[in-house]
Amino acid sequence: MLANLIGTLMAWLPTESRKITTANLSLCFPELTLPDRQHMVKASLIETATTAVELGFAWRAPAAKILSRIVSISGHQAMSEALALNKGVIIVAPHLGNWEICGTYLATLGPITFMYKPQKAEAFDRFVRESRSRMGGALAPTNRKGVMMAVQALKRGEILGILPDQEPKMDGGVFAPFFGVNALTITLVSKLAARTGATIVSVFAKRLPANAGFEIVFGRALPGVASTDSVTAAIALNQLVEDCVRQVPTQYQWEYKRFNRLPDGSKNPIYR
Repeated sequence: MLANLIGTLMAWLPTESRKITTANLSLCFPELTLPDRQHMVKASLIETATTAVELGFAWRAPAAKILSRIVSISGHQAMSEALALNKGVIIVAPHLGNWEICGTYLATLGPITFMYKPQKAEAFDRFVRESRSRMGGALAPTNRKGVMMAVQALKRGEILGILPDQEPKMDGGVFAPFFGVNALTITLVSKLAARTGATIVSVFAKRLPANAGFEIVFGRALPGVASTDSVTAAIALNQLVEDCVRQVPTQYQWEYKRFNRLPDGSKNPIYR
């Protein structure tokens, strides 16, 4: 109820979230009519507000209570087969559904390290680290030290979680299509896979209707995601993320400036 009200207000008022969401959906779904796009903007903002409202539960509730909200699991064979190889598993978890719920579930499958982007505010960064590590997972920052932690975890045959759809620095990514639009895309996933031989698996926690809980959805990566050619790998990675998003498009975080940087280094004017 609260999330519905917040999301509706964000869609009605001239908010930054509405502006960014509208711009992204215009780029990614140009075939939609204006009324359909407006409806999708509102639905997306309600889902984003729902994720925000759920954060307290996902970060502070007992693990057993969080896990009780997971009512079904799809595609688990992909994860089971990857774990059985004992070469490490790279989990690609887009900003889709509730990715914090995913983290709690993944921690039940074995030792896990989550890569995360440190927050600028020290107090908030500490809170995020404490919340995400309380189930037993290790946290590796997105810097040189964190990459070494990730490599070591994978070489031990463990699980590594990465959010693949945040815009990296220019020297940390290449441009590849995402929903047909060029997006600066991380190369870290393919580099880690090439260096360690780890298997790549996608996952997201789909929010079910009527507050019925969540479905954990695993998916197999396309072979190209582990390519040593960075552009080939980025194309395959974005396709993997897109395949996940198309299953529940309104639950994706369209409020993020995914196409902010252009190939010439300038910022995309669509977000102005």
